Amino acid sequence: MWILAVLGLGCGSSDQPTPVETKAPCPRGTLDKGYCDVDGDLLADPPAAADQKDPKTLIFSYTPVEDPAVYQSAWQPFLDHLASVTGKPVRFFPVQSNAAQLEAMRAGRLHVAGVNTGGTALAVNCAGFVPFTMMASADGTYGYEMELITHVDSGITQVEQLKGKTLAFTSRTSNSGFKAPSAILKSEFGIDVTNDVKIEFSGKHDNSVLGVFQQDYDAAAIANSVMKRMVDRELVDATKIRSLYRSASFPTTAYGVAHDLKPELATKIKEAFASFAWEGTALKAEFAKEAQFLPIQYATVWETVRKIDAANGVSYDCR
Repeated sequence: MWILAVLGLGCGSSDQPTPVETKAPCPRGTLDKGYCDVDGDLLADPPAAADQKDPKTLIFSYTPVEDPAVYQSAWQPFLDHLASVTGKPVRFFPVQSNAAQLEAMRAGRLHVAGVNTGGTALAVNCAGFVPFTMMASADGTYGYEMELITHVDSGITQVEQLKGKTLAFTSRTSNSGFKAPSAILKSEFGIDVTNDVKIEFSGKHDNSVLGVFQQDYDAAAIANSVMKRMVDRELVDATKIRSLYRSASFPTTAYGVAHDLKPELATKIKEAFASFAWEGTALKAEFAKEAQFLPIQYATVWETVRKIDAANGVSYDCR
């Protein structure tokens, strides 16, 4: 359960009850009631100075993946750089689900994170996540596509044949793993996923790809950037996978900080992303086509994702 607020009541010295001071409502748009957005950038503003945090150790997490140990090793060069720039120890926090990652940030146990595309808007609105960068190639291009995939031996050769079949999604908060394919299947192919397919939730894109490869699922909706890395690591044979549909490009994982960090610390964290030297690192080896952390504006870059949420009737209720 989301912890929405803690209200403290003071006791006065007189016999009369002491009035409880109430703050004037602040503009917040779709942000949860614990946050304010005075500048209108759709992100939570820093709290008052007394409520800002300067943790002794920075906790970093990457979006849930099949094998966190692989990604912990890949991220270590960046974490070392982050420690050097901020002057603070940095610890990698492996998370098993998007919900666990969001809850950790909301509870103040997570300070820096990479949040998947579909979960970013929920993290912004319910956990005070402030995204400011994402990975991009040397020429500034970025993004991935949602693909509907099946095994070459499934007998499925077109999207319309998915009716009545078992279709794997990752989680309801995932953009490419649920929200985008749900909207696309309905609008372009007349397939209502709540009625026309048998839904399985795999939890992660890695699981969905492996499930199709091993023929546990008839088909799956996945982020093709994840599948490409799995093919590169020889976890799956690309010749056994058939692509049924590929979407337009979406933004990739967003990287950012908790809104309540001291501004000077948040600035140093941003500097660490901007100044990281990719070449020759384990991070470059894992994300081969990426070469920089590109600054982003959440309000514009995530606009299409928020529209998909709206089309699916998604609300950012923080429960």
